[in-house]
Amino acid sequence: MTATQADLRIDRPSVADGAALWRIAKESGTLDVNSSYSYLLWCRDFAGTSVVARVEGGEPVGFVTGYVRPEAPRTLLVWQVAVADAYRGRGLAAALLDGLTARVAAERPLDGVETTITPGNTASERLFTSYAARHGADVTREVLFGTDLFPDGPHDPEVLYRIGPLTSA
Repeated sequence: MTATQADLRIDRPSVADGAALWRIAKESGTLDVNSSYSYLLWCRDFAGTSVVARVEGGEPVGFVTGYVRPEAPRTLLVWQVAVADAYRGRGLAAALLDGLTARVAAERPLDGVETTITPGNTASERLFTSYAARHGADVTREVLFGTDLFPDGPHDPEVLYRIGPLTSA
């Protein structure tokens, strides 16, 4: 971690963190915000494949949620990445992503990471392409969900980023 992250602890989320994760996602201004209930479930059912950054006192200020794909058990799908506004620009998202994949790789074989990014989300594009470079992996992109698949009105396509094979996680 960098000196600006020294006061933060990277940890597994707990159910008690669900409300804070929901607030961070909502305040991000870029994420599709899920119901508050879904963040509670995520912190219960997918804590092993998710991570939070905590300030002293334990309050979450950033998170990465993910899961191991049942059809691809050596692939971690990263669902959401968010950092509270006051903690952005410090490399925290990259540290969370690196910490999460290292923990998952220590528990099971991990060959790749997937995520979806909407076109124009340059912060996420930079985060995941720099992750690939740090881990000696290639990045491929293809539209996973086109705009016509979203039932709730106009939505940008979701582009699947496949990162792998990982040389180190």
